[in-house]
Order: sequence, then C-alpha cells, then structure tokens
Amino acid sequence: MSEKNREGKRTARERLAEERAKQKTAEKRRRVLIVGASVVCVLGLAAVVGVVAANTGKDKDKSSGPVVAPSGAQGQDSLAIPVGKEGAGSTLVVWEDFRCPACKAFETAYRPTVHELTGSGKLKVEYHLATIIDGNMGGTGSRNAANAAACAQDAGKFPGYHDVLYENQPDETSDDYADNAKLLDLAKKVDGLDTPAFRTCVEKGTHNSWVEKSAAAFRNGGFSGTPTVLLDGKNIYQDRTMTPAKLKQQVEAANKG
Repeated sequence: MSEKNREGKRTARERLAEERAKQKTAEKRRRVLIVGASVVCVLGLAAVVGVVAANTGKDKDKSSGPVVAPSGAQGQDSLAIPVGKEGAGSTLVVWEDFRCPACKAFETAYRPTVHELTGSGKLKVEYHLATIIDGNMGGTGSRNAANAAACAQDAGKFPGYHDVLYENQPDETSDDYADNAKLLDLAKKVDGLDTPAFRTCVEKGTHNSWVEKSAAAFRNGGFSGTPTVLLDGKNIYQDRTMTPAKLKQQVEAANKG
C-alpha cells in the first residue's frame, strides 16, 4: 500500500473518531436534561474556590440590611414561598436556584403537572430559594434573581415570574441575572408586575438578606444539591422511576386518603 493510501485511511479513521466523539458529547448533553437522573447542581466545587474568594464581599452593601421576608412567606423563619391551596392533601417542598440547569430541567418536565395539581387544590408547593451557583461559579445572579422573585411575591405575581426566570435562564457559567436591568426587563413578560414598587424592590435588594438566610438554611439542611424536591417529606427527585404521571397519581391518592 502506498504512503498516500495509508495517509488517506488514517485521515478517514480520524474523521470517524471525531464524529463519534461529537455524537457522544451530544448524547451526554441530552442525558443531562432528563429529569429523574441524579443530575443536580452540586455543592462545593473545589475548582472554583478561587473565583468564590475573589467575589466574596461583592455587593455586600446590598445584602447586609435587615431580613425582610416577602409577603405571605411561611414556615420556619418565613423562608418558604407558598403556591396552592392551604388545605391541599399533599405538599411539595422545592429547594431551587434560578441559575441551576437541573432545576430548569425539573421545571420544564414537571411544570404542567404541578400547575394542574395546584390549580385543582390538590397540591401545595413551598418554594425555598438557594444560591449555590453563586458559590460555585461566582457572581450574584442566583441571589439577585431570588430577590426579584421575592419582590414578585410581594406583588402577588410569584408563580408567573418564577416560570419566566426559568424560561429565560442563562447559561450556568453566565451571571446575566446579576444585572437587575435584565430581571426588570423579564418582569414585563408577567402582566401587572412591572410597577414602580417592584422596580424599587429589585434595585434596592429589599429581600437580599432574606435570600441569604434561605441559602444558609439550605447549606445547613444536609441537602446534596438543587433541585431538592420533597413530596410529603419524601425525596422524589432521587427516585429514578418518578415521572409527572406518577407524581400526579401519588398526589391524587393522598387527597383521596
């Protein structure tokens, strides 16, 4: 075989190997989005400790004020934002971070079912806001987005704004939500939310200290990462067999019982 033919075959093998690598990468990205797998935004990424240290104290002046819980917050230290009927037969506790891709994957898959169940009065959801991506990647986007969501709760618009934040979630490594102008612009997607009171709440970081208290409760709660999803005390996010249909079935069974 000539040197030219050998080179041609080597090049073809290299192209085939590159194509297989691309396919594996694409498949890996697809699996990351499948809810029910153990894909979480995990605490304590050592590789970014330097980044975290560099950002420590950043915007400290906006988070050192009094702890102001959003209107209607419930639970211990008023750290839960409730959605749904108070007397619902089941309670879903969700710990989440608006910068967390796995949280978005959960929301995308389960949102229609959760909306249906809260709307019918069968399910109450208690949202707890965490900021682990700020700690892992640096920045303040998790905190600022959580503060804006708390401001939306004050206006009675939390569910709509909550969904908008996930629908427009930036890449995990991008700190777009640190920009209050971005958060205010997204508020225009929720009818009646873009008001002077909401703008002032976002710009002043009214609930920043409350968000940080919630984040501390998450860190001290022994959770492995976000999202952490508990249905009547049971961690259903770790259940690989869980589906929206199974969630609905369990909630309806609890309401009958």
